[in-house]
Amino acid sequence: MAEYTCMPHFRCFWYIAAESRALGKQPLRCNVLDEELVLWRADDGRAIAMPDRCLHRCARLSSGRVEGGRLHCRYHGWGYDAAGQVVHIPAEGGCPASGRKLESPPFETCEQDGYVYVRLAKPANAARDVPPFAMPHWQAPGWGRVRLVNRFDADVADCIENYIDVPHTAFVHAKLFRVSQGERIAATVIRENGMVRVVYHGERGNLGFWRHFLNPGNAPVVHEDHFYQPNITSVRYHLANGYQFIITSQSVPSQGRQTLVYTDLSYRFGWFTALAWPFVRRAGQQVINQDIDILAEQGEVVARHGRHYRYSAPDRIHRCVDEIRDAIARGEDARCLPPQTFEIEFYV
Repeated sequence: MAEYTCMPHFRCFWYIAAESRALGKQPLRCNVLDEELVLWRADDGRAIAMPDRCLHRCARLSSGRVEGGRLHCRYHGWGYDAAGQVVHIPAEGGCPASGRKLESPPFETCEQDGYVYVRLAKPANAARDVPPFAMPHWQAPGWGRVRLVNRFDADVADCIENYIDVPHTAFVHAKLFRVSQGERIAATVIRENGMVRVVYHGERGNLGFWRHFLNPGNAPVVHEDHFYQPNITSVRYHLANGYQFIITSQSVPSQGRQTLVYTDLSYRFGWFTALAWPFVRRAGQQVINQDIDILAEQGEVVARHGRHYRYSAPDRIHRCVDEIRDAIARGEDARCLPPQTFEIEFYV
């Protein structure tokens, strides 16, 4: 059983269930926090999220069809409206007796920045409500974007750690992203208001193959990494020539130890922005494939031996993330944790 199934407080956050463009006329099957869901669109265009099982004989509603504003099960044709009420049973002449409906109302959904979000439970205290994360520079003039979706055989905590971990990039992504050259990097780590912000100092041209294009003069690089509760990372590079590159990932706990990761690569490369899409997509997917491989290997060892980690200086970042997620698991508002600031240094 995945760790988040034992942590009901994580159900009070918004998670991506699908891309908006993927939810068309047919129902869509998805898993969020080990909850099997069916997504479909009502006649008014709203995204509806319900348990993926028919009340009659437990067939998957996601294998059915949407017709006349109803979701129909393919086993016996039972039809549901957007409120989860059974409104059509062919075996009863099409007009069933009232009263048959889902045990609980459909889950909350909303759409933002091209994603369909679902929330499985409301926070007990409205003050703890955390809205869906706003994707950086969504549809902003002068910006390009590549959107990638990948499945990891790893849990959310290990995915988050990987995305804001600099040292591994010189080995797992050698030459493609960085190379190991003993460059000293200092960083300020700030944990506050349910987030972690890491500001790097002294970083220059160690960007692997991309340094020839992104930073040919080897100028200082403005680099910040961010974690936002409970599952979002955003890595941001601002280069001396005005180029910007942002990698934002939302790690959605799916089922078992699997995590579905939605990654937006946002970039502003001047006149080259309009031409960069295929290059950014290819390189971005290549980096992610390397992460999928190493995290699957890590997960196999963790499953056998347990999560017995030792720490080095840059792992202070991951411990701050763990403190926030641990507070959520305890039912606390992680934004109320006392602010902390750490200075660290390491070599890449």
